Amino acid sequence: MDHPLLNEQHHLIRESVRDFAEKEIKPKAKELDDKQEFSVDITHKMGEIGLFGMIVSPDYGGQGMDYLSYIIAVEELARIDSSQAATVAAGNSLGMNPIYYFGSEEHKKKYLPLLCTGKKLWGFGLTEPNAGSDSRNTKTNAKLIDGNWVINGSKIFITNASTEITLGSTVQVVSGEKGSGKEFSAILVENETPGFTVKTMHDKMMWRASNTAELYFDDCKIDESCMLGKRGEGSKIMLSTLDCGRLAIGAMGLGLAQGAFELALQYSQDRVQFGKPICKQQIISFKLADMALKVELARNLLYKACWLRDNNKPFALEAAMSKLYCSEVAKEVADEAVQIHGGYGLMKDYDIERFYRDQRLLQIGEGTSEIQRLVISRNIGC
Repeated sequence: MDHPLLNEQHHLIRESVRDFAEKEIKPKAKELDDKQEFSVDITHKMGEIGLFGMIVSPDYGGQGMDYLSYIIAVEELARIDSSQAATVAAGNSLGMNPIYYFGSEEHKKKYLPLLCTGKKLWGFGLTEPNAGSDSRNTKTNAKLIDGNWVINGSKIFITNASTEITLGSTVQVVSGEKGSGKEFSAILVENETPGFTVKTMHDKMMWRASNTAELYFDDCKIDESCMLGKRGEGSKIMLSTLDCGRLAIGAMGLGLAQGAFELALQYSQDRVQFGKPICKQQIISFKLADMALKVELARNLLYKACWLRDNNKPFALEAAMSKLYCSEVAKEVADEAVQIHGGYGLMKDYDIERFYRDQRLLQIGEGTSEIQRLVISRNIGC
């Protein structure tokens, strides 16, 4: 798979992650999905091949790679299984990035070497029952009492936050008043902290082998040294993290679309109707041509956004565009792939059924498609 922005390192990463996903993840994906089971074993193996801390400096145990390398890795995981791609994407973009970019030297040295191994995970506590797209409607609050932040409130839909290897989460809180509104801060909360409870969410339609949690704070005491960045910078930290996170979700959409296209193409070559493989029927061949076109366009847009990020150029607009477009392409390609499979595409024995369910989260998580359009519209002067 050639592309003008890719170098030899990028190709080697694609080959190695693809090989890993085919051998280690594919044979277990259906069973883990059926059982709604998060795999510590696969997570550790993904850590062993360097899929955590890919963009973190080697000074803190990371790989020191560029964003494009990381996005290719997520893409290749999602080509096989979105659940494992979600674990890596959330582990890097949402788990490590806030600590890496905004943490004190003490924070970085304490947490990043553990997180870069894949032996431990970290959550990103932003969403609340009444604060989804409207993150400034956060109700979870923290009061500074005798050198400790005392937190009360809850979070929901938090990836990687309640596994047996989760170390803690970055949590946005209301830490006071600022002008006529709220002051938001970000605090690092370890899972074993008294007053902090995590609860795994089950019966999801998608990403069933990925961990999703609810977080509860009941007079949870945290030393004031655990504040991430400066007081009042919480919203900036969380929203900046989402800009980079959109690239990873875009990669998940791209990888899922690529995988769904390949499943449909293979099925259409094997399935014979009216005396010939259905890929030779014009109606099916045109569907496949459109799918290939959309995947290629999505890849070009996402890789451009990563190039901008890697070259320290403004990329927020392109990140929102990539997240939106790759999510929409994943939806369209997965839907057509099911159509090509016919009735078999609705059965769990066929991987495309899982792909069809998994794509639905992409238009919601880390900023809905509607929010991406809002971000884009503001960036173009509306």
